[in-house]
Parts: sequence; C-alpha cells; structure tokens
Amino acid sequence: MGDKGLADYLLTQLNIGRIVAAIDAPIMEGFVSQLDSINALAEASPGFVWRLKDEDSGNATGLTVNEDSPVIVNMSVWEDVESLADYVYRSAHVKVMAGRRAWFERWDGPFMTLWWVPSDHRPTIEEALERLRLLARHGPTPQAFTFKQRFAPPDAGSAVQPHDDLDDCPSAH
Repeated sequence: MGDKGLADYLLTQLNIGRIVAAIDAPIMEGFVSQLDSINALAEASPGFVWRLKDEDSGNATGLTVNEDSPVIVNMSVWEDVESLADYVYRSAHVKVMAGRRAWFERWDGPFMTLWWVPSDHRPTIEEALERLRLLARHGPTPQAFTFKQRFAPPDAGSAVQPHDDLDDCPSAH
C-alpha cells in the first residue's frame, strides 16, 4: 500500500461498542444520522490515512464482530497520535460522542486501544481485537496503549510521556 511521504510506522486506533439496539432501530438514528459527516470529517483531518469500512455502507457498522451481541467497531490509521487526538478531542467528533450513552451500553474493560503498524500495513479486525485483549490483560504497553499512556513508534526507541489531560473517550468528562 505504501503511502508516499509517510513515516515507517503509523498509528492505528480501535474502539468498539455494544449498541443498545439494532443499528437500524429508531433509537440508533441519532448515531447513524451523523456517521457520514463524522467519517468525512475524519478523512479530511490532517494526519488521517485510512479507516475500516464495508463496501455497502461506507462505514464499518455492517461488519460482524460478535454474532451474539450487536458490537460495532471503528478502526482507523493515522500519521501520529497528535493528529488523532486533534480529531477525537478538538473537533465536532466531541459533540457526536457526547451522546454515546444513548446508543452504546457500558463496556466492561477497555473499549479503545492504540498501536503502531508498519506504514504499508492495514490491520484486520482480528488483529485489532487481539490488541484490545492485550491492553485488558497487561495494561498499556508498546503493543497496545491509550491516549493517557502513549508509546512512541518502534523505530523511535522510547516511551512517550503520559498525557493526563486526555481521557480515552471525550464523552467521559
């Protein structure tokens, strides 16, 4: 895939959520009605590289994570943590996610993780879920971390300092 001009490593983010009803249920309309615009905002944001989407909807809501429970995923690749943090915490994304409690059940354990991938790699859902499991088992490590406890790319050789000013979800404030 090799995007020209990109670093050797890119940041991947995964967040998952168990929706309170089927994606086409009336209670989910407030979420679904904003998906196209918030995804377009992400794609137009500085540092954005790629996002997971199915061919039918243009988003990832049609991808199955767990047959027994309506879990949806959001996964994207960014040039760096700062670009993703700007989108998550300093854009219209904050307003959309402020309503997340109406659309998503409370999640037991981590629902979001970050990790570095080679610039020519696009992660799979299975890979992403394994990173989330690593975070749940071991806490933040270079293999799976959070906005609060960040790690530098593998070729940088050192951990990035903690960032207490950022939570893992802007609506958690």
